[in-house]
Amino acid sequence: MAQVSTRTRAGKTRPQKASARKFRDVLMIAEREGLLRGDRTKVLRGRMPEALVSEAKKRTGIESDTDLIEVALANIAVADDYAEWLLSRRGSVDSGIPLEF
Repeated sequence: MAQVSTRTRAGKTRPQKASARKFRDVLMIAEREGLLRGDRTKVLRGRMPEALVSEAKKRTGIESDTDLIEVALANIAVADDYAEWLLSRRGSVDSGIPLEF
């Protein structure tokens, strides 16, 4: 997986997985859309397989269960529907498109 560098509060650089940057971007989009505003009053609980939680934490670099759930929900809430749209177009080509080379 690709590595990027980020600065810590102390100004030191540390390597970070590109996937962690993706999740940070997801949270920024969710913030921009107003999804993270307001009081944190909703309590969400569930029992998850340990392997699932461990792998998710390892892939994201997130240690907190609360932060992990927040990123997962934000990822769903701001998901791009491009793949779904693209698959819905399957088998439909506009007859006006020149397909000859």
